[in-house]
Amino acid sequence: MSRSTDEQDGAGGLGRPAGLPKRWSAQRKAEVVLRLLRGEDIGEVSREIRVAPPELERWRREFLEGGQQGLKKKNRPGGELMRTRAKLGEMTMRVELQAELLEKRGYGDELRKLLRRLDG
Repeated sequence: MSRSTDEQDGAGGLGRPAGLPKRWSAQRKAEVVLRLLRGEDIGEVSREIRVAPPELERWRREFLEGGQQGLKKKNRPGGELMRTRAKLGEMTMRVELQAELLEKRGYGDELRKLLRRLDG
């Protein structure tokens, strides 16, 4: 008896639950990577979405190297613009994560005051 393509695509031959894609778009990969960067356990995320941890690590590495563009399979143009966009994406993500951490640690008011002072 042969299994369906969906069953064969799942982790370890297990069927893929409804709602999980057979192919992951760059946008969906980026969403998963952001969950990992926010501190969710890679094992739990792996089991939930049925993607092996080494694959998730690869997505994270590619995302950090090239932002969301790094997760696309199509030919990517090289050059300074690509590197600049990747660096901007990485720095933006770091700032957002640091702001979130400061907020969690009770420094949200001070952060907002500082940002208002910098803007004006």
